[in-house]
Amino acid sequence: MAEERIYSIKDLNRYIRMKLESDSVLTDVWIRGEISNFTHHSSGHMYFTLKDEGSRIKSIMFATHNRRLPFIPKEGARVIARGNVSVYERDGQYQFYATHMQPDGIGSLYMAYEQLKQKLDEEGLFAPGRKRPLPRYPKSIGVITSPTGAAVRDIITTITRRFPLAEVYLYPVLVQGKTAAPSIVRALDLVNEMAEVDVIIVGRGGGSLEELWAFNEEMVARAIARSEIPVISAVGHETDFTIADFTADVRAATPTAAAELAVPHQMELKEQLAGYQRRLNQSLITRAKHNRDKLERLSKSPVLMNPRRSLVQHTERLDQLHMRLTRAMDSRKRFAREKQERMRISLVRFNPSAQVSSAKKEIMSYRKQLETAMTSLVKVSRQQLQGNMRHLDALSPLKVMSRGYSLVYDEQDKKLVKSTKEVAPGDLVKIKLVDGQLACQVWEIKEANEDGK
Repeated sequence: MAEERIYSIKDLNRYIRMKLESDSVLTDVWIRGEISNFTHHSSGHMYFTLKDEGSRIKSIMFATHNRRLPFIPKEGARVIARGNVSVYERDGQYQFYATHMQPDGIGSLYMAYEQLKQKLDEEGLFAPGRKRPLPRYPKSIGVITSPTGAAVRDIITTITRRFPLAEVYLYPVLVQGKTAAPSIVRALDLVNEMAEVDVIIVGRGGGSLEELWAFNEEMVARAIARSEIPVISAVGHETDFTIADFTADVRAATPTAAAELAVPHQMELKEQLAGYQRRLNQSLITRAKHNRDKLERLSKSPVLMNPRRSLVQHTERLDQLHMRLTRAMDSRKRFAREKQERMRISLVRFNPSAQVSSAKKEIMSYRKQLETAMTSLVKVSRQQLQGNMRHLDALSPLKVMSRGYSLVYDEQDKKLVKSTKEVAPGDLVKIKLVDGQLACQVWEIKEANEDGK
């Protein structure tokens, strides 16, 4: 019997861990339970047990994940957690590693939120590359929010205080309830259609996940994404994050912060303008001093102190240049005349009329040669034709038959009879003479003897 492999405890636990971590369900699973044995370690990690009526599982949430929790887990709290199942190899105990957690009761909304967030993120709606910068000095700002909430008052007050030159256009919408999301979408499309503002603020004050849910709807996220005007999302408080926050060009922690992002502060602009004015004044003073020093140096220069001396030198230089120019012009004229003469000689040498006359003479000579050659060729050909005709006439059968010879054919007049062996007594034959044809019958055949008789 072959020896069975024996595993160490460590190898077995590692094998089980690999199996669990390769399972498609256990690598990303949601569970619901009650927290017990909760410990928040000094390292930042959270150790606890999740239990329900039938069972329990040891769990851990590392500090890198629990820092983002919107609440503080407590003993006895019912939660919904997301994470993966694996094995702690040292103790050989499987446990749940949580990455997300929400209080139970809003768990279904949170799961829908996470699923939509992942879907839109994969489509690229959250990509930094599609985020547009806000205008630096907007002339008008569109605010999409409830007309009765505290958010609109905070936004208008902040904009009026910081940048009173900007006009604020309010587009009232519902921000809570089933009809809130369509109301927000219509307002976003209307603002873009009217194109009367430079930037849009959309949002509301804080609230629970259910109250903020209109800003987690897919239709609102896509309306923000297709907006041609930059959008600032200002939903809830600083710890609230919605799908609209991820889709917008800029996310503001609060409505007041959105107003501060939308417009500059007039005091900052005044200080900035005052700084520019100081720099401009200093630059003008420096430039004036520099020009004054330069003017003083120029006024003491030899040119201005005794301008006639400088003019004398320039007069002498002008005379020299005039002489050089005159010599250059004479040289250029002489060169042009020589070139013209060379061209005239070339034209005479290659006069077209002389070349045409020579070509005509040459053509006449070629024509005479061609006529002579053709006459000679025709004469020779005629002589050859006459000789061939005499030869053919001599070989003609009619010529032979005129001397008393005839031709014998079979009855069908198709085959020439050349031997006595080709006919038999009684056969009909045809004899062609020079002036006609005879139809005959063979009565007797006599063959020639050795001497041809």
